[in-house]
Parts: sequence; structure tokens; C-alpha cells
Amino acid sequence: MRALLKLVVVLVLGFAIWFGWAALLPVQPSQTTFVLLRPGWSTRHIARNLQQQGVIRSSAAFLMVQYAKGLPTLKAGEYKFDQPANALQVWHRLVQGDVYARTVVVPEGFNMYDIAQAVEQAGLGPASDFITAARSDTFLLRDVDPDAKTLEGYLFPDTYQFTRIDTAHDIVAAMVHRFKGEAQRIGLLGNADTHRIVTMASIVEKETADPKERPMVAAVYYNRLQRNMALAADPSVIYAALLAGRYRGTIYQSDLQYDSPYNTYRYPGLPPGPIANPGLASLQAAMHPARVDFLYFVSDNNGHHRFARSLEEHARNVAAYRRSVAASQ
Repeated sequence: MRALLKLVVVLVLGFAIWFGWAALLPVQPSQTTFVLLRPGWSTRHIARNLQQQGVIRSSAAFLMVQYAKGLPTLKAGEYKFDQPANALQVWHRLVQGDVYARTVVVPEGFNMYDIAQAVEQAGLGPASDFITAARSDTFLLRDVDPDAKTLEGYLFPDTYQFTRIDTAHDIVAAMVHRFKGEAQRIGLLGNADTHRIVTMASIVEKETADPKERPMVAAVYYNRLQRNMALAADPSVIYAALLAGRYRGTIYQSDLQYDSPYNTYRYPGLPPGPIANPGLASLQAAMHPARVDFLYFVSDNNGHHRFARSLEEHARNVAAYRRSVAASQ
């Protein structure tokens, strides 16, 4: 009996030593390790993956912790391990869902191709997946713009946090949701002219970075529309070239002649839809343009624009711009 008791004591002590080593002694990572745990994975699969990645010493010890704690749900997602941690601490992080978030910055004026690259660079999936979602998930706008052919214009510029288990659909849906929130705040949501306003705002966004000028730029384009003048907006020409895969970093004469409904030199009126994703100031400018009778504007080569009512005045402004450019070279 004593021999049996001693054996039991030795086994218990051995187990305690092993468990302390396997579950309670911190693991020092040799390098920063990212572990992606997919939705639907079993606890056994998760434990095995953590051991293979060198995050824990023993999948068996991890499973013992899970069973001892009453089998709570372990949250799927990507986890970053760069500090010493034992199996119990790792388990707590998975129960709490302390997932690693990746940042995607969408500046005002980014088009869906720009955003797709930002998403890919953040490690959130191929740019092509984002483009596919931006083109196909127009049902997200059914209550806002039933005429939208893509989500262009409605992927609101902001700084976002996503995880690697977020799909391209999840990402575009978050951006559209953000647009709806801002549109509600400024009184745009429910406007019968939403498609027209967002399209105009996207052009304004690409024409000037100065918030004070945006209502003026919007007024110029609205005035031209009222007079049946071509908008002749260079950003729309660039977008037409982007859609055709022919943009070469600058506008060529062939681009101005290119047959596309987005080419506002050839086709009157607004383009079929937005050419970028406008921020709040441009949306408000498109909703409330300045009350001016300007028909033209040109850069002053100093971050601003000169506005004109007549072609003659515009020609003088263009000449001043060219002199400024020549003097700065």
C-alpha cells in the first residue's frame, strides 16, 4: 500500500511539474509571431496550431486549461505574440478575443483602386478581392442610391481597423456604413439627388484640396451644367483612363479624345457615377455650392485656384499660371 501511495505521490508530483512547465512557465518568442485562427476551428485544432507556431509548449496542457475552465468559446481571429506568455495567458487572450487589428487609412479622394491597394498592403487580402466586392456589392446602397453601378463614391474616407478574418465584403460594408452615418449627419441621406451630389462631390474632391475652395469649384461645375457646357474635368478623364487600364500618370491628347462616358470633354453632363470617394467637405460643397457666376478656374501654382467668369479672364489666369510655372523651374 505504501508503495502504491508513493507511486501516486510521484505521479501527482510529476504531473504538477510537467503542467507547471507546459502551462504556467512563460514561452519566450524568438520573434514576433502572428497566428490566424479560422472561424469554425475546434479547440483541438487551435491548440495544435498554437503549439506548431511555438506559442505554447503543449497542446495537451492547453486543452486541460480549456476543459478546467468549462469550455468557453475561443474567438477566431489573428493574434500577435511578441511578449513572453504562458499557456494560461494565451488561453485568456483567446477567450477575450484580443485579436490583432490592421489599420487601413483611406484619404479623401482615394478611388476604389487606391483603397484596394491599401487593403492589400495592410495584409487583408488581394486587391482584386476588394475590387470585386466594390463592383458587385451594390445592394449595400439600395436604400441610398439605387442607380449606383459600383460602390465608388460611397467608401467613406477614414481610418479603419480590420482583422484578417474580415472578408472583402465586410470591409466595403464597413466603409459604406460609415458613409451612411456621415450622410445622415449632414442631411444627405434620403435626398433624391444623392447620386448626382456624390458624383459632383467626387469631382470637387479631386480638383482641390482646399476646403474653402470646394463650394466655388462645385459652383463652377453646376453653372456649366446649367449652360449645357462640357464640364471638361481632368479628373474624370483620368478615371476613364484608369477604368480602361490606360492611365500613364499624366493626361495625353489621346486621353482627352478617348471614347468613354467618364470623359467629360467628349460627353456633356456629369459622368455616370462618382470618380473617387469624397470627404465631408466635398459632399457639403456639392450640396451647398457657392452663389457665384464663375465658369472657369485654373491653378495658381501655389495650392489654390483663380476663378473667372469669362473665357477672356480665364485666358489671362492661364497665362499667369504658365508664367508662375516657368518662374519656379
